[in-house]
Amino acid sequence: MTYAVHSIAGAQPIANNSTTQTHALGTIVRATDPTYGEGEFIYLLGVASTEVGSLVKYNATTYQTALVTATTVQACPVAVSMAATVASEYGWYQISGNAVLKKTTVAVSPQVTLFISATAGRVKVIASAGLQVVGARSANLTTVVTTTSTVVVTINRPHLQSQIT
Repeated sequence: MTYAVHSIAGAQPIANNSTTQTHALGTIVRATDPTYGEGEFIYLLGVASTEVGSLVKYNATTYQTALVTATTVQACPVAVSMAATVASEYGWYQISGNAVLKKTTVAVSPQVTLFISATAGRVKVIASAGLQVVGARSANLTTVVTTTSTVVVTINRPHLQSQIT
């Protein structure tokens, strides 16, 4: 992915991580990729074991991330990592547009709802009470097979479900 940032001169590239903080935490920018189109990205502090395409939750006050795990009723914003931004590193995380997201080894039918999986930082398509990723839907036009580790997802400021009903 080769996202070009629209609004910050000399910006840290979207697909790069850094041990040096180059922007204020929580900064949001728009950027465009020739394949996936335009999206919004938030500048956050990384966490161990983050890979490109990991789903992370973040604290909207401290901007610290954590890999999403299969725990119900988390009620927090989530984003997709654009680089392997591990602990003590800073990077961009996608919060809107078409994102490439890590998934479990299940087939993904076109245009379906996504849920948190038992594998940290990944999603699945099997419905699970209290584990829906709200504001996210698979964007694939054909079924993505089990052996493919990612799926394109349309996101719009996604967050985790806040109730079990």
